[in-house]
Amino acid sequence: METNMAEWKVGAMPHHWKELLAVDRYMVQSRTALHDADRKVLTMLYQPLIGHRALALYMTLWGELELLGGREVTHHRLMALMQCGLPDIYSERLKLEGIGLLNTYVHAPEAEEPKQFVYELRPPLAPDQFFRDEMLGVFLYRQVGRHMFAQLNDCFACPVVDETKFTRVTRAFSDVFSSVHAEQIVAGFNEEAGRELEPPDGKVHMGRDEASYALDDGVFDFELFFAGLSKQMVPRRAVTAKVKEAIKKLAFLYGIPPLEMQKIVLGVIDPAYEIDIDALRRAAREWYELEHGGAAPRLVERVQPLAYRTMEHIEPRTKEEALMKQLETISPRQLLKEISGGAEPSLADLQLIEDIMFQQQLLPGVVNVLIYYVMLRTNMKLSKKYVEKIASHWARKKVRTVKEAMELAKEEAKTYQNWANEKEKGTRTVRKVVRTEIVPDWLNMDYSQPDDDDFDVEQARKELEERLKKYRDGS
Repeated sequence: METNMAEWKVGAMPHHWKELLAVDRYMVQSRTALHDADRKVLTMLYQPLIGHRALALYMTLWGELELLGGREVTHHRLMALMQCGLPDIYSERLKLEGIGLLNTYVHAPEAEEPKQFVYELRPPLAPDQFFRDEMLGVFLYRQVGRHMFAQLNDCFACPVVDETKFTRVTRAFSDVFSSVHAEQIVAGFNEEAGRELEPPDGKVHMGRDEASYALDDGVFDFELFFAGLSKQMVPRRAVTAKVKEAIKKLAFLYGIPPLEMQKIVLGVIDPAYEIDIDALRRAAREWYELEHGGAAPRLVERVQPLAYRTMEHIEPRTKEEALMKQLETISPRQLLKEISGGAEPSLADLQLIEDIMFQQQLLPGVVNVLIYYVMLRTNMKLSKKYVEKIASHWARKKVRTVKEAMELAKEEAKTYQNWANEKEKGTRTVRKVVRTEIVPDWLNMDYSQPDDDDFDVEQARKELEERLKKYRDGS
């Protein structure tokens, strides 16, 4: 199994045609002037995170921006340029959107009419912003390793002028143009002429907007965070929008609960009641190193955020509810460990799950349902292609809770079974179907074995239940 995130691929959606057809038209725009320097940043810093296919789509759209000049064309053209199918284009587009490199707008005039898309390219972060980002720099380090990361870090750095040896002698504008009188500058410049500085109707001047990506507000409980903070110690004005965004990213990256984040913030706020974001990053990193012995953060260690737990204050009354509650309070790594009888999960399995959590932004509890489901369908193995397809589907459906994931698994059982059988086409013609009483009820469906006709699904389910019961009981 490939472990490089660059080779990770969002599974093609079976219903992608509901969102995008080849006859749908598109145009490419950008409110930002893109530069050659951006190509280097995209290739060396973003590509390890999004993969070469997503990078190729961005570069193709960039070429279309220069070539088409705002004209509309169909997606047939993009398919021909990329030499790939529409599902691949769609899945790679989602990566660009998720990491903040693309804004997509759609207009659907009538049900029978082709849709119109606007693909707005956004520039990548500047190198200094990328390396200082609360998440991207860390994930790049994880992807490329220490040696290459150091090379990239050096590649995008420049020498600092030693101000102790040199004196700045740069002239100001007023020094250079002091001979020009104000009346000469504004002569003949009336209100009508002033309007000429505005862009034409329906257009805006190009600027240099910062690329950005969004995290769901549910990844951090700000209500609990603020509830334990005295306004005298940390005034609300100190927690600016930028500080809140940094807190959210750091909490997501390092798995910092709200009460621990309170302590971190109290430790970095200065006498002027301002919070230095760089100091906040360092403090969060130090907290993580103390908690985890300096190991790099892993998404697979996360548990379901409180805001998305449906069983938090409910005592389970059925096996299904007991399973839901457990999947809400256990990390994907721990789940894999318990399923394997206490043995540490393979690095390949952990990398697969982590890639999904990062690329698709699936919450830990949802990933747990995915693991549980796939294990029962594929002879207790994590099939990469199968996992990626279901993960992509759930991301499209915006599944956020364990309950939603279970319900969707039940609704889409037949579709998922077809995906599981895809890799068997041409190699196997006879399949054994096992019909058994299913526990829990949310998996009440027929099971076909994609990998092993002798595999006993019911027995596997009982084993899973037994192992997870041991975990619940603390044995």
